[in-house]
Amino acid sequence: MKEQSKKSDKKSPRTKIRRSSLFRRFFLTSALMLLGTLLIAGLTLMVFVSSYWMNEKAELLKKNVYSVASNTADVLSSEYMDENRKASIMMICNNLNQISSAIDADIFVVDTEGGIIYCKDILKSGFSLYTGSCMLHGSYKIDEKIMRTAVDRSCSLTGDLDGNLDSLSFIVSSPVKVGEETVAVVFATQSLTRGLAPYIVAIFRMFSYASMIGILFALIVAYISTARTTRPLRLMSEAAKRYANGDFSYRIPTDIRKTKNPDEVTTLIEAFNSMAQDLAMLESSRRSFIANVSHELKTPMTTIGGFIDGILDGTISEDKQEQYLGIVSDEVKRLKRLVEQMLNLSRIESGEVKLHPSEFDISEMIVSTLLSFEQMIDAKSIDVRGLETFTQLKINADRDMIYQVIYNLVDNAVKYTPDGGYIEVSATDGGDRAVVRVTNSGHGIEPEETEKIFERFYKVDKSRSYDAKSAGMGLYLVKMLVELHNGKIKAHSVIDDHTDFIFWLPK
Repeated sequence: MKEQSKKSDKKSPRTKIRRSSLFRRFFLTSALMLLGTLLIAGLTLMVFVSSYWMNEKAELLKKNVYSVASNTADVLSSEYMDENRKASIMMICNNLNQISSAIDADIFVVDTEGGIIYCKDILKSGFSLYTGSCMLHGSYKIDEKIMRTAVDRSCSLTGDLDGNLDSLSFIVSSPVKVGEETVAVVFATQSLTRGLAPYIVAIFRMFSYASMIGILFALIVAYISTARTTRPLRLMSEAAKRYANGDFSYRIPTDIRKTKNPDEVTTLIEAFNSMAQDLAMLESSRRSFIANVSHELKTPMTTIGGFIDGILDGTISEDKQEQYLGIVSDEVKRLKRLVEQMLNLSRIESGEVKLHPSEFDISEMIVSTLLSFEQMIDAKSIDVRGLETFTQLKINADRDMIYQVIYNLVDNAVKYTPDGGYIEVSATDGGDRAVVRVTNSGHGIEPEETEKIFERFYKVDKSRSYDAKSAGMGLYLVKMLVELHNGKIKAHSVIDDHTDFIFWLPK
């Protein structure tokens, strides 16, 4: 036990590493998926926000440019322009200054040649020096290609006006018409970098703060969820190691996955526990089988050895030697039956057994089998019933295998029938199948054990003396042979009354 404890202690660090490794993989996967999702969401948000901002700015510029063009046309076509040219120009420039400041844009008016004539900065330069062109925007010269389009209709584009602007900007234009003639063109420009960048930065800052809170919450949830998800796997890993060492008593707690609708992990845990139960039963059956077979072999071999030694050394007189040799012969036959049962089970389970069907009368086989137990039946004063109802019932099956089925059932019935009890047999025609029933009086079988009696190495009551010679293979072999013929067998028992074994075979 101390050595085993030391070994388990040595293995525990490795188990811990595997646990943390599994947990780390799940957690890192969840965290990376979360961060990747937020990154994609952030980039998508930036694209949509940028597009929305540019569309809104373009619409705002268009509305104000059209308003400026209309106001400028009204001033230029009015009589007031002729009467007081200076005041009219001040009115136009003041309008440009107010709207430019309101929408944070640069709005100016150019003549049909592309030279700037009015802008918001004329008022700042000292209007008394005005000579017909803007001294601050005097270097601007709009490209002829742009002017040809702008003179005819309103247009919008993105660019830097052939280097006239110091950054990439929105550009919107609208012609100023007096009557049917275009006398000037209003241009409005707004820098994309100076206007969009602060807006994007502000949005990104708000998104980052919200994302940090979301990431923190999501990581906590992912940590808890990963721990809950990996815990059953860790427990199953621990259980598998215990099973590998022969300890089948451990069960994974089913309360760790309490859900109304069982999921795959819950189903796996239940299957794992069921497997452990089956392994425990199989291990118990194996140990019981070894004990039973050891006893089954030891008893007749001891009897055989004792009687033969007695004959050889003269302890048993010559007049009794024949009697004791008969006992030795019976014990040898008993050993032979045990070995044959074990070999048959091994061949059936490995799929090596092949059927050799032939037609025979199963009623005749039952009668002849009962006759072979005549001495035991007479010794226990057992009443055999049902033989008077027998008629010929032919089936097509493997004769030797069906004989083993009937022999085991009759042997079982004789063994468990008390002195003065009865055995009732019947073989009836069920149309496409033959139905055989073997009934014996006696204590019967408990209801919870009725289905188990056909399991390998199972013994109904190990404490009863009449079951001491059983290895728990007879009924299991019967079930295998019947099912090999595509038939079925079942048992029914009434406590302290009788037990029925019924099987049917296709004819």
